[in-house]
Amino acid sequence: MQAFGPAGGDDARMKALHFILEAWEEGTGSGIAPEMMAYAALYTALTDLVASYGEDSVVSLVNGLVPRVQKGEFTLYRSRQ
Repeated sequence: MQAFGPAGGDDARMKALHFILEAWEEGTGSGIAPEMMAYAALYTALTDLVASYGEDSVVSLVNGLVPRVQKGEFTLYRSRQ
């Protein structure tokens, strides 16, 4: 399973990201809450990954996300107190 992150820049991954971002904008522009779009995207991604790689591989992927989220890798806006 290939990682998809800021460093990954091959053409197919960038094209896929472009399509997802367009769908995201269309959905939120139609009044769907970003949180609902996120849940739908995660559900779709996880079910496709399980179908392709199996549950154990996806569990490893998800567990690997925990420290990355905790370190702020996916935080775009941080509030300063």
